[in-house]
Amino acid sequence: MRRSDLLAAAAILLLATSAQAAPKADPAQVVAAERAFAADGLAMGIKGSFLKHSAPEAIVLDPEPMLAQAVYGAAPDGGTAKLAWWPLWAGIARSGDLGFTTGPYSVNGTMRAWYFTVWARQADGGWKWLFDGGPPSSPEGAAAQGSAVAYAHPAARAAGSPAKAMAEVTAAEAALATGAKSDLKAAYLAAIAEDGRVVGSKARPPMSRADLVAELATRPTTVAFSPLGGQASAAGDLAWTYGAARWAEGRGHYVRIWRKDAAGWRLLFDELLPAPETPKS
Repeated sequence: MRRSDLLAAAAILLLATSAQAAPKADPAQVVAAERAFAADGLAMGIKGSFLKHSAPEAIVLDPEPMLAQAVYGAAPDGGTAKLAWWPLWAGIARSGDLGFTTGPYSVNGTMRAWYFTVWARQADGGWKWLFDGGPPSSPEGAAAQGSAVAYAHPAARAAGSPAKAMAEVTAAEAALATGAKSDLKAAYLAAIAEDGRVVGSKARPPMSRADLVAELATRPTTVAFSPLGGQASAAGDLAWTYGAARWAEGRGHYVRIWRKDAAGWRLLFDELLPAPETPKS
């Protein structure tokens, strides 16, 4: 064998060994961050815990997208409401720097709805959330606090960089938006991942394809979507996006998780959150 062939074979072996040695991203770390956030919520109160665990660029819908630090920083101190929540479904990027969790929450012991949080690993290795805000989904039948968490399948492919991933996701969002202008249900069924979830109504979060189709039936038949922002993982395999939504009788915002599957970018999570109606003068 020629020396060049030996060098090429050695390089391939080194790459394979490095890939095998690379630690697999564990969604349990996102779950741990969420649970720490929830524990601080009970110990510190809503304002203190939300300020502590949100990234500087984190947003909430109030009712328009606003920086979380500004919203909670301006909130009054004190408050006696006990907000409790726990994750039941979570996912993470292959690069271990972007993830999400969702689950039910209660206020003063009364079950209310579901939360949804997008998380990003920080430069110091810790986690901060980028978005927090969930649908009015019914918590009926939800597993109790401390129950096992289900994990979304990891991405099958990766774009290779955040910039390339966002360019591809932008195209996927544009295709979804184009389809939703004439037939929202068909557009979503073409874009949703096999294990994807779509929420926004007061029904329980879909746990089957039939549930998902029923959830889509609660939405307007046509919607105009306009992207506002988002971020992709370092590997380019997972991305979150948010934007504005308008339909015949209302408006609101969407928040999504996109995953790069074998067939391309697919919706792993989508919530449509109507904006509060403006009182008529």
